[in-house]
Amino acid sequence: MKFRLFLLVCLFGQLSLHAQILKYTSGNNAWNPDSLGNHRVVLQFAGIGKIAHAKIDWRRRDEHPELKGIIVQDANGKTISVVGTDKLTRESADVYFETTGAGKYYVYYLAYKNEGRDNYPKGVYIKPKQVDQAWLSTAKQVKVNTSVVEIQSIDAFNSFYPMEIIATAKETASIKVKYPSDAFIVFPEDRMYPIKMQNDLPYRWVQKGALNSFTGMASKGENYAFQLGVYALKDLKNVEVNFGDLKTSTGKVISSKNINCLNTNGTSYDNKPLVETVNVSSGKIQPMWITVNIPKTTIAGIYAGKFTVKANGKSKVIDVRITVGSEVLADAGVGTPNKQTRLTWLNSTLAQANTVVAPYTPLTVEGNVISLLGRKFEINADGFPKQIQTFFNAEMTAYNEKPNNILAEPIHFHFFNTPKTQEKFVPTNFQITGKEAGTVKWSATNTSENLKMDLEGALEFDGYVHYVVKVTALKDVEFSNVDFHIPFDKGSTKYLMGLGEKGGVRPDTVKWKWDVANKNQDAVWIGNVNAGLYYNLRDENYVRPLNTNFYLQKPLILPKSWGNGDKGGIQINVKGSSMLADNFTGARSMRKGDVLYYNFNLLITPFHLINTDFQWDNRFYHKYGDLDSIKSTGATVVNIHHATPINPWINYPFIEWKKMKGYIDNAHSKGLKVKIYNTVRELSNHAYEWPALRSLGTEVYSPGKGGGFSWLQEHLDTNYIAAWFVPEIKDAAVINSGMNRWHNYYVEGMNWLVNNVGIDGVYLDDVAFDRVTMKRIKRVLTQNNHPGIIDLHSANQYNKSDGFNNSAILYLEHFPYLNRLWFGEYFDYQKNNPDFFLTEVSGIPFGLMGEMLQDDGNPWRGMIYGMTSRLGWSDKSDPKPLWKAWDNFGIKGSEMIGYWSENCPVKTDNPKVLATVYKKQGKTMIALASWAEGDTKVNLAIDWAKLGLNASKVKINAPAIDKFQTAGSYVDGKSIPVEKGKGLILIVE
Repeated sequence: MKFRLFLLVCLFGQLSLHAQILKYTSGNNAWNPDSLGNHRVVLQFAGIGKIAHAKIDWRRRDEHPELKGIIVQDANGKTISVVGTDKLTRESADVYFETTGAGKYYVYYLAYKNEGRDNYPKGVYIKPKQVDQAWLSTAKQVKVNTSVVEIQSIDAFNSFYPMEIIATAKETASIKVKYPSDAFIVFPEDRMYPIKMQNDLPYRWVQKGALNSFTGMASKGENYAFQLGVYALKDLKNVEVNFGDLKTSTGKVISSKNINCLNTNGTSYDNKPLVETVNVSSGKIQPMWITVNIPKTTIAGIYAGKFTVKANGKSKVIDVRITVGSEVLADAGVGTPNKQTRLTWLNSTLAQANTVVAPYTPLTVEGNVISLLGRKFEINADGFPKQIQTFFNAEMTAYNEKPNNILAEPIHFHFFNTPKTQEKFVPTNFQITGKEAGTVKWSATNTSENLKMDLEGALEFDGYVHYVVKVTALKDVEFSNVDFHIPFDKGSTKYLMGLGEKGGVRPDTVKWKWDVANKNQDAVWIGNVNAGLYYNLRDENYVRPLNTNFYLQKPLILPKSWGNGDKGGIQINVKGSSMLADNFTGARSMRKGDVLYYNFNLLITPFHLINTDFQWDNRFYHKYGDLDSIKSTGATVVNIHHATPINPWINYPFIEWKKMKGYIDNAHSKGLKVKIYNTVRELSNHAYEWPALRSLGTEVYSPGKGGGFSWLQEHLDTNYIAAWFVPEIKDAAVINSGMNRWHNYYVEGMNWLVNNVGIDGVYLDDVAFDRVTMKRIKRVLTQNNHPGIIDLHSANQYNKSDGFNNSAILYLEHFPYLNRLWFGEYFDYQKNNPDFFLTEVSGIPFGLMGEMLQDDGNPWRGMIYGMTSRLGWSDKSDPKPLWKAWDNFGIKGSEMIGYWSENCPVKTDNPKVLATVYKKQGKTMIALASWAEGDTKVNLAIDWAKLGLNASKVKINAPAIDKFQTAGSYVDGKSIPVEKGKGLILIVE
């Protein structure tokens, strides 16, 4: 970030008899900030006497500077041991110290030590040292004999100048006295000087004064922005900015339709109108950011208009004059985001239309049956699902004509008045209300004696189903229980994941109760590899919680309907001919007119076939490096993490974009693709827009206790959550609040990166957005035949900080748009069973394939799911030998038949040694993996007809594979040795 430094700040002579002209400069990293802090005052001692006395008018924004110690060093870096202060305030201080002679001295006044983890540091400021009071009493007799030369920050990015240099109390009072009856004062401010302080007037405003006009310069086609700084003299309610068209003297117009106040109006991330109320406490400053999108066709000239700030029945009119030059900006100026030209992106609607994304197909409707890729959804007369079917084969590589039924009977509610009596609903008014390629909508009304149930449903092209179920009491009524039943076909319920259960074979009984304070659990997935259903339970107040270490700071809100205090829960077990998921609420009452929302969402899995050829063709190299070296490894896709030279700042890849473009262009010339790290869970403090985002309250940045790295404490004060920190480059991130307008910016940013930098996709490291944003970024990433590769990494979320959730459950709504999973940080590849691998790691039951992470995974077990470790991630992670074995076999184009399929033509005689087949014409690869307690030998049972091979003419060999296996020959497939925790690759030909 660029600051205008080396400018003079002329302080009023009234401040002291020794008023100085201070300049604020960059120290060009001349000292170690991790021991001395980011800021220092440069003093010049003339050499008169042995005690130096400096009067420093430092105008500090930090509260309680008297609680922080200072360090004084001489020009040689020697620390002065005898130092004292007097009258130390935020405005100024008298500093005394024993000198070593004439020359320069440095006062470090925000010295800190980093405590905590390297990536989650806590900057702790040093405490004042005890000083000999007798010495200090003597020192106070010395008149000022040391001049203040300048105030330096470690670098320009840490500088407080000019917008964080505070006005003194006397200066502030002199401004306020001019407005004795006003509720507020307005300070218009240029976009290049973002307002950063909430509690203090910047000294810049003392110099300028509270003007009733603003002038700015813009270009044709530019997204222009400026600020109206509202200084509250009283508590303000509902601050608004009203405006009309901007006009020239000749009648040319910039319509008010192109003008917006970001703080009060906009468009939400899910394309809904957003109106915010801005209240300001007395003594606080509220920036009101105004965006003016100047059309390219605008005639050059001076455009004037009146902007009226209103609050508490008072108003102030600001005359705004924007001179539009003759230059036409093709990119709206977004190539220079330091000018705040991208703030308009916060209200973007890009890629909101629910167009179908490949490989999905348009929805079709026949009667009450909706068909989508590989699946059918039948709606009952009451509006609830009657039957859900999938047509995927067990191998997940093709479709069957015979359907896999997910339901044993329709999904339904029971409202029990007593354990033996219940409301009897009459369904009416079922109708399809909308038919589009991407979405089909319907509604129905179900009425009983005491209740009216209004239902709205929507199915999207990827298999997401959203239900809004509004239940209104027609009379006062009591219920012994409310049950929502999902009766699964038992044949489609082999596996279960969620509700506190690790992914694997479904337990006989699952009993679960709501516990939102501690557990990020409101969903479960039940199914087979080729047929399954995820569902979650929510109400109208649902807000996406924080995840990845921060769940407890913003947990789920207990749904009033489903949770019912501590009474609600779920029990899943076999009941008669079905496997019943009973979602119960316990006893409750409703008064006439009361409304409860029993909303729920479904995801019909799998989403699509697995794309095995994509897995074999796209070999990820997860490290920034020399492209020729990367190409020589056989990798085809380079993942660029943050904290690298071309992508240094976390989730803000816009500062070094020219370097990134050069690297990507070079990669493309060598036949390589490049994906970058970019998500929105947290945001670098280097983002140009951070002051504007802070002006939005807690919309974008999550509220929290503050702290963390020193930069955050010094510039953000409080009310934020410190996130990931990179010590090498001092990149400090702040946690995003969840679903907000920054996601609109994110979609626009992805679009810009595709079109201006040429990225081939993104690497997502856990995500904090929902499927709405994921769909949008998939659309912009795949526009104009761009590859749009998305792979998602997740650390194991099943821990206290993450609310004991399953990573796959947390992100299942995103799976339809991913190309690869990289689940496995903190996952145990040695102790977990095959069913856990299949459901939580591999992605196969959802149409995906993956890679392994923690300790580079288990290559033998990974192979039965088509997974390897990821090259470049660690020194030991080396899938190259397996890649070579794939190529030697010719794995591309083979048919993968997993051990989980009853059609797998190869099995072993040990149930703890599993076999997956990769079948080609005249040739087959068999991957074996062992979960046996020790070394063992297995015999293969081979269905030669299914393999299309003649048993009398084939050879079974184990090729030599570096770091994986030695060569061997097994003529009849008998007594094949398999080491504990390992496996083999066999070639049958």
